[in-house]
Amino acid sequence: MSNHFTGLSLGPPLGDQRLDLCDLYAFQSPTDPARTVIILNANPNADALHPDAVYRLNIDNDGDYLTDVAFSYVFSKPQKGGQTVNVFLAKGVDARSPEAVGEKIISDGDVSFGPKPNIMKAGAVTFFAGSRSDAFFFDFDGIKNLFDIRGKRNFTEPHLGGKSPWTGVDSNPRANVFSTVIEMPASELAPRPELHIWGRCSVRRDGRLVHVDRAGHPSVASFFNTDDTKEEYNASEPVNDRKRWLDQFVHLMGHTGNYTRDEAIAAIDKERTLPDVLSFDPSKPARYPNGRSFTDDVIDYRIAFLTKGQCPPTGLKPHTDILKEFPYIGTPHPKK
Repeated sequence: MSNHFTGLSLGPPLGDQRLDLCDLYAFQSPTDPARTVIILNANPNADALHPDAVYRLNIDNDGDYLTDVAFSYVFSKPQKGGQTVNVFLAKGVDARSPEAVGEKIISDGDVSFGPKPNIMKAGAVTFFAGSRSDAFFFDFDGIKNLFDIRGKRNFTEPHLGGKSPWTGVDSNPRANVFSTVIEMPASELAPRPELHIWGRCSVRRDGRLVHVDRAGHPSVASFFNTDDTKEEYNASEPVNDRKRWLDQFVHLMGHTGNYTRDEAIAAIDKERTLPDVLSFDPSKPARYPNGRSFTDDVIDYRIAFLTKGQCPPTGLKPHTDILKEFPYIGTPHPKK
């Protein structure tokens, strides 16, 4: 749920789980701090991704929130339980094309749906795609206890004070997700000094690509959108976020934490909530909001942000099946 849903209907884009971007992580490689790891998770069913979609990592390295480096992932039509992936690397103006353009650095690589990961290499780049254990931990029943979402109220008017809303139960202990993991020297991304990263999923409809989901800050898209705005939000570009979405964010925070307008803008500016991108200085260890690691409790963080610190922490612990070596995210759980 870091971004496992967007808006009140709690559903995936276009009703298709394959198009749902779940989580975005960025951190130093545990084996070499000079290398940067970026993970984009999709499809909480952990099965094949959409063959008519482009899954993309957009990276801005100079602070203008326009893409300077793009890794695009395009998947084949699944056949006999298998699927392949092509990975494209584009830089500069080419990186801003919605299409999968640039140099094809991985050609027809095998996607992994079993416990053994197929690790692919292209020069200094290491890549993986396939089913893995979902590292995201959250108390979904507690979130539904905290917010009244009936009648299109969105995530407003939290029930604060008195009994804690949290159940103490992780809703995601044995879930899998489809993961794309890429690692490379940080120098290849030319951070100055930080990177701004966002995921994008686009699907071809009537001959053109339509942006249907994006991922930046964990849980921002989930909590700040309504059913009426989520499609526009997912299709929009970060460079336009502050102008388009600031008033909606301020309005929501007035309901969730009794923020005044000035207080809400100050909190948004301090966190750099808008533009909705994940910022990461790869010379420093990741801890959200500088990048994001598997142990960051992003729901505690976001609920505290929304309620101005009025809600107690969930008390949940990170998952323990993460790996110290590539692809870092844990071995998939057996299907029931």
